[in-house]
Amino acid sequence: MLQAPSQSSTSQKELLLHKITHVQAHIAVIGMGYVGLPLAACVAKIGFSVTGFDLNAERIAMLKQGKSYINDVSSDELAPLVRTGQLNAEMDFEQLRNADVIIICVPTPLTKNRDPDISFIQSAGEEIAKRLRPGQLITLESTTYPGTTEEILLPILEKSGLTVGEDFFIAHSPERVDPGNARYTTHNTNKVLGGHTEACSEVASAFYRKSILDVITVSSPSCAEMVKVFENTFRAVNIALVNELALLCDKMGLNVWEVVEAASTKPFGMMTFWPGPGVGGHCIPIDPFYLTWKAREYNFHTRFIELAGEINSYMPQFVREKVIRALGKQGKPLYGAKILLLGMAYKRDLGDWRQSPSLDLFNLLVSDNACTQYNDPHVPQIEDNLGQWHHSVPLTKESLAAVDCVIVATNHSAYDYHFIVEHSPIVVDTRNACASVLDQREKIVLL
Repeated sequence: MLQAPSQSSTSQKELLLHKITHVQAHIAVIGMGYVGLPLAACVAKIGFSVTGFDLNAERIAMLKQGKSYINDVSSDELAPLVRTGQLNAEMDFEQLRNADVIIICVPTPLTKNRDPDISFIQSAGEEIAKRLRPGQLITLESTTYPGTTEEILLPILEKSGLTVGEDFFIAHSPERVDPGNARYTTHNTNKVLGGHTEACSEVASAFYRKSILDVITVSSPSCAEMVKVFENTFRAVNIALVNELALLCDKMGLNVWEVVEAASTKPFGMMTFWPGPGVGGHCIPIDPFYLTWKAREYNFHTRFIELAGEINSYMPQFVREKVIRALGKQGKPLYGAKILLLGMAYKRDLGDWRQSPSLDLFNLLVSDNACTQYNDPHVPQIEDNLGQWHHSVPLTKESLAAVDCVIVATNHSAYDYHFIVEHSPIVVDTRNACASVLDQREKIVLL
């Protein structure tokens, strides 16, 4: 049987590396959402004892029963981990004392002024600092602006009196979760990390390599933070480019879907992005603004990024204009029109409607006094800008025929688009979801 190194003669780094190498470390994950739960399950599967922490009592109750509340982790794979005690759930942060590795996966939203809200990171840091002991690794996975780990989180932890790189270790390793992506999971998605010291990087790399196929170490936490916001800004800018192309094609009478599809046949120098009603989720609409906010500290104006944000934010307004034109051809105004919006989630086949452009469009139509309803098989209810709750209505031939216009806002695979076009008076298709529908094309209005 392998013996742990003697603490009297061995550094905290070596002690922790021994625990990690032999899968004896106890892992804590703070924030059991779309990032934290898949990570906790991935780590538990290889044999680590994992405790997930969350302030949401409903989530904790479900986890204790082995029930999942997100698509990327099924209850069938979660239940055995809970049943065997490999994965536990807690609201009591006192249990952090027992953890050897603590991973922070808390939300990082924007304020109303579009400034980063890192209060959840700060709160998590304070809870850890109260219980910080020698021999612990703390990694931050929450997406944030470059500098957060070393300028905000590290000083909070250093209030414990412990020395970073010797007594405890800290790194930033940004999440790369793509909800609903069955091909790329936590296990096989490359992981970037940057430690505050060489020892921090060594310990963090050893931990992540136990459960993730490929780990890329960069020079610092700030570099790792910049990698993440750049990845999402890259997507936001390219989506804005193709959305702007859609606006131009609309004026020129061209089919933007045909243009992009043909351009995508080029075997080099081309990466395909598709237009849509806007961008949603926690990453694309938010992360670029972390960078624009941080850039102001250096008296630098990120014009390109901010312009992309303006274009993407305008797209729900453009869809509204298409609806007005489509109704106008029927001799109907938007005021009082009956609208059925299909898909409230920000992404196909998900139940996540955070920052969804569908919600922005819904609120616009409601403010125009259109009689607006929605259907989404994955989103049973939503809250509008006025604090009113709306429920998904049934999708039947009667409900389709009873409205003046149907909007395909999210192209869920559960939808039968032939059925939708057949029974609707007109369909404004923002996703080219009706591409395979060959009959009654005159009813379909593309973005």
